[in-house]
Amino acid sequence: MTQDDYGQAYQRGFDLTLRFLRSRGVPPERASEVTQAAWAKGWERREQLRNDDTVVTWVNAIALNVHRRALRSEPAWQALPELRTMPRVNLAAIDMARILRICCPGDRALLRQQMNGLTPRDMAQLRGVPESAIRVRLLRARRAARLRIERMGR
Repeated sequence: MTQDDYGQAYQRGFDLTLRFLRSRGVPPERASEVTQAAWAKGWERREQLRNDDTVVTWVNAIALNVHRRALRSEPAWQALPELRTMPRVNLAAIDMARILRICCPGDRALLRQQMNGLTPRDMAQLRGVPESAIRVRLLRARRAARLRIERMGR
């Protein structure tokens, strides 16, 4: 194949090779680079071409091989981008609802009041008992809840 014939084949076949690579799933910017490399490689080896009518098919095969070789040299994994979104589900609230469900009713009431922001002093005034009694009851309620959770885990 002469230089002029190859130049004409290049003008006719460049877009065909580009579309061929795109049909194989090659990204557009990479397909353009691979197409250019394949036609350049074909230029260097045009004496090996046996039939001038199959130049586009021949260059397409070269392009596919260039692309595959490039894929083999790339790492097989990529780091995932860091997503900066907050979860839409409040998992702590779900966990607390489950914990409160397994507590006995008296403990559940105390723990709910504490979660709603009442201090032991406020709870003691509401119930008419000493603050130390409320503190002890809260401690026992938390221990009982922890024990039930541990038993459920086994």
